[in-house]
Amino acid sequence: QVHLVESGGGSGQSGGSLRLSCVVSGDSVTNVCLGWFRQAAGRNERERIATFETDGSTSYADAVNDRFALSRDSGSKNTVTLLMTSLKVEDTGMYYCAAAWPIYYARGGSACPEDPNTFAFWGQGTQVTVSS
Repeated sequence: QVHLVESGGGSGQSGGSLRLSCVVSGDSVTNVCLGWFRQAAGRNERERIATFETDGSTSYADAVNDRFALSRDSGSKNTVTLLMTSLKVEDTGMYYCAAAWPIYYARGGSACPEDPNTFAFWGQGTQVTVSS
């Protein structure tokens, strides 16, 4: 099991910055893929914002590429941070930290999924509201 707790949401101005944090705990912390997703108001689906690859590299949605930065501190408090800069009004939404099991290929190797439907563990979410 994996437990995720987000913090750091709130209100920001267009062009400003916000930092979201997610503390990850549980028995399988070192084996799961981690990422951030967003659900806009009035929409049922959650969209991928940023995820880690199995080699530790990061992958971003086109809408946030070059503005958001994903990082991980694997110290005593396993924390995943999403630094959001150059904020836009359309960044508004509920942000979720999530964990998924890697995809293992029959011929070897693995990859982290990007489809939110494949993420089994979710935090409670933190609201981000950006005003113009």
